[in-house]
Amino acid sequence: MKPRRRFGQHFLQPPWIARVLAVAAFGPGDRVLEIGPGRGALTGPLSERVSELAAVEIDRDLAAFLRGRLPARVRIIEGDVLEADPAALFGPPGGPPWRVAGNLPYCASSPIMFRLLELARTTARVRDATVMLQREVADRMASPPGSRHYGALSILVQLDADVERLLTLPPQAFKPPPDVWSALVRLHFRPPAVAVRDRRQFEAMVRSLFSGRRKMLSNAVKPFASARGLDGAAVARDAGLDPTRRPETLDLRDLSRLADLLCRT
Repeated sequence: MKPRRRFGQHFLQPPWIARVLAVAAFGPGDRVLEIGPGRGALTGPLSERVSELAAVEIDRDLAAFLRGRLPARVRIIEGDVLEADPAALFGPPGGPPWRVAGNLPYCASSPIMFRLLELARTTARVRDATVMLQREVADRMASPPGSRHYGALSILVQLDADVERLLTLPPQAFKPPPDVWSALVRLHFRPPAVAVRDRRQFEAMVRSLFSGRRKMLSNAVKPFASARGLDGAAVARDAGLDPTRRPETLDLRDLSRLADLLCRT
């Protein structure tokens, strides 16, 4: 079946399948949810390695293709992982937590990552996620404070997960080849690294701050603070932060203190 551009499909080529499976390190005791199985290049070998496998595919033609090709014990879920009910993805409660695998479409990789973070946090049924992403997105997710890729995505991922880089792949590893390099990363989900009083407001604050990442903190925080009748520079000082610092230098603890003062009721 031909890749469909509207779904952002880039299928992994056979020479790379064994390398991806080797570093992904799924085994007999694992229950795996695969996102975007495509033509089943990884799904077939995975089904022979793990104890339980479910695969969620948004393309109904590919879902039908997989049903006719894979062992009956592989559960094919036709739908969008962004909208699917957790019960549809993971089945009845009980048993070990699930692990996630996926070659994510570049056009939807960030929303899918945030969906996985939400599922891990709210269901406690997801242990980790090993996913293929655009290399630049992987760089942003794994970046520490002060680095050029550090930003809102880094912070919001690292709040709930540790990011491990596993493998880098050239465009030629896929058909059709994308215009960029790719990276395989693993997210190890865990309890939040810092206490966040209001997660929705914390996320809004972080996104607002990093719309002006090169500004001084006093200026970058001003729109968010002013909307709440607060003086941004004063709030930064109350949080123990130098108002002349730049947002890209703030770590999770700094941001948590700042959010507690900016988002207080």
